[in-house]
Parts: sequence; structure tokens; C-alpha cells
Amino acid sequence: MMNNWNGFWGWGMGLGFLFMLLFWGFIILGITALIRWLMTQSSPIRGSHDKSPLEILQERYARGEIDREEYEQKKRDLEQ
Repeated sequence: MMNNWNGFWGWGMGLGFLFMLLFWGFIILGITALIRWLMTQSSPIRGSHDKSPLEILQERYARGEIDREEYEQKKRDLEQ
């Protein structure tokens, strides 16, 4: 007699479980979004928006990512 909630017990448990899933889903989504935002903030690509294509090419050549022949070819392509 004390726990007779006119059938609400089943709905209450179901809604509670649904809200728990939503709560943890939003927590996980928020943490994922924060991590992705932090990764893009520390990315070296972010600073390349302020540089010209020729400056980026010179940096790649200086780091040894491309050889002299490829550097000269790309430089000619950019200057046209």
C-alpha cells in the first residue's frame, strides 16, 4: 500500500534511466568537444594562415620536408 504510485513506478524508472543516459552523453560530448578545441588551438597549422604560400614553401624546404628540385619547381609554380 505504501509503494502504490498508480503505475508510475515503471515510467519513473524509465525516465530516470533516459535522463541518466542523456546526462552522461552530454558530459562525454562536452569533454570530446573541449579536447578537440584544445588540439586545434595548439596545432602548428593555425599559425600558417598568416603566412604566404611562398613562406610556407620556404619553411618546408628549411625543415627538409622537400628537396631542392621540388622546392624550385613549386617556387616557379607559385610565382606564375
